[in-house]
Amino acid sequence: MVKYLSTPLVIIAAFSLLGCEPKTSQAPIATEPAPVAAPTLSAQDQFWGGLNLLCGKSYAGKLVSSDEVDADMADKEMAMTVNCTGKDIRIPFAVADNRSRTWVFSQTETGLHLSHQHNHEDGSEDNVSQYGGDTATDGTATRQEFPADGFSIALFMLQDLEASMANVWAVEITSEIYAYELNREGRHFRVEFDLTKEINTPVIPW
Repeated sequence: MVKYLSTPLVIIAAFSLLGCEPKTSQAPIATEPAPVAAPTLSAQDQFWGGLNLLCGKSYAGKLVSSDEVDADMADKEMAMTVNCTGKDIRIPFAVADNRSRTWVFSQTETGLHLSHQHNHEDGSEDNVSQYGGDTATDGTATRQEFPADGFSIALFMLQDLEASMANVWAVEITSEIYAYELNREGRHFRVEFDLTKEINTPVIPW
């Protein structure tokens, strides 16, 4: 009598004749998730970060431009202190004993803003104060420019300072210097501060 093999034995025998082993299921191999790239900071965010690295520090500076109108500042000691409040960055700037000037930086919805606060020695604010401008371009991580804004233009007109309506202020920050500039046709003012060496005396603004 011919005996028939059961179905499972027939399948195994067929694989044996073909020189194959029946495939068995394998557990999936775990893979590492792809790393998420860090967001790229804008030039203005990088510039703002550079300012924040200076928080709480003071530096000595000097006039490096040569306009005749600034001749009385050429040999005077200069200093600045970077004060960060979380919202604004305030930098009082002293020329010898004159501590009337403070640069104020802030972030806006469209970029960065620079304003200038001028006080008298008794702490009262000067009539020509709070002028400045907003960034009109992305700038770079080390340099931002601030053309005069509408408030400043109106203030300059009121104070008979029409030439200042074309002012463009600029600030540069590198590993070695902080530079502040004022530029317009026929006018160039630039001071530089040495960031490689801190000073111990902070500038207390008027």
